[in-house]
Order: sequence, then C-alpha cells, then structure tokens
Amino acid sequence: MSSKFPDRLPAALKNSPLFELALTHRSASGKNYERLEFLGDALLGLVIGEWLYHRFPEAKEGELSRFRATLVRRETLASIARENRLGDYLRLGSGELKSGGYRRDSILSDTVEALIGAHYLILGMEATREFILSLYGARLENLPSAESLKDPKTRLQEFLQSRNLDLPEYHLLGTSGQAHRQTFRVRCKVAALGIEVEAAGSSRRKAEQAAAEMALQRLDGEDGIDR
Repeated sequence: MSSKFPDRLPAALKNSPLFELALTHRSASGKNYERLEFLGDALLGLVIGEWLYHRFPEAKEGELSRFRATLVRRETLASIARENRLGDYLRLGSGELKSGGYRRDSILSDTVEALIGAHYLILGMEATREFILSLYGARLENLPSAESLKDPKTRLQEFLQSRNLDLPEYHLLGTSGQAHRQTFRVRCKVAALGIEVEAAGSSRRKAEQAAAEMALQRLDGEDGIDR
C-alpha cells in the first residue's frame, strides 16, 4: 500500500475513541472490540448479501449463499486485514503479543468486523456500505463459479444422486492427540463405484470433507466416469 491504512480512513473514524476500541483485543482490556465485532458481522452479511442479490439476478438462493460464505469467511477477512497491515495497529495483551496474535486469522478477521461496526456508528449506513465494498475491491469481480464453491461432500453427493447411486458412507475410524488438538480419521466408502478412501482432519467434519475430496479425485481418475 502507498499509505498507512489509518491515513486512508475518514477523519471522523480514525479520530474517534471507537477506532481505538475496534483495534483492542480482550487480552489487552476489558473494554475491547467484541461488541463492535458483533455489529460489524451483521452489517457485513447484509451489505455483501445485498450486493450479491443485485449482481447475480438469476442466481438461486443456494448459489448466493455459497458466494456470501466465501466472501465473509474468516480466511477472506484475515486476508483483507493483512493487505492493510491491520496487525501493525492491534492492541494486544502481552501473552497474545508473544504468541503472534497479530498474525492469527481469528483476531484479524474480528478486527475487520469491529472496524465495520465502528464505521457504521460514526458515519452511518451508506458510507459503511461503500467502505465494505472498497475493502473487498477486486474480490467482488473475481468470484469463482458457484459450482466450484460447493464443498466436497455436497459435490460427491450430487454426483451420485444424478446417477441414482447410493450415497457415500462415512465412518469414524478413530481419534488421536490431546483433547484440544485432536485428529480425526474417517473412511469414505462409495460402494456402488468400489471406491474407499481414508482421510484425517482437525474435526470430524473436516476429515469427512477431505475424504470426499479424495473420492472425487478418484472419480476423476477413473476411465469412463464423466463428472
């Protein structure tokens, strides 16, 4: 960026106590960004949903939901925060600072939402709509297809349903690791096509998604099977 992020913000925002509050993590103070984050999250969903509604007039509800999910997810917001070097301005407690909290996706994404909440309280809805859309920039015009945004389990299920085949079966094979950092291992079996794969993840859901993705890759490699 050619200038520091705060320098590109409206004076009414950056000179307000709410700006500092939006950058304050709970590890630094009992007065922190959590309430602003709550408000910003709601505003973000509304603005992005409204933009998608007008941008894709023929899209179905499920397609719009997938677009919105990819735009408002933690990883996307954290990427926006990094582009604007928000980590440089965070107020963190010593523990979070030492552990690299200024790099953590959860904190960075929460901060973006908190700034949106503060922006709204100071400058109102119309200015906040413009602010949100400016944060996203080219992301709004370079969205992947709605089909590609479907999660692997959904894509595998739809593939099998379109051919009147039985749905896949997922079995939890076991877990390992400490309670707060467990690894789940899952088997995905597509009996109708003779496919059986195993995958691991930090939650059962993630393990099942990984296994479904492996099954889809196997389908891509099978001769005579057109996806």
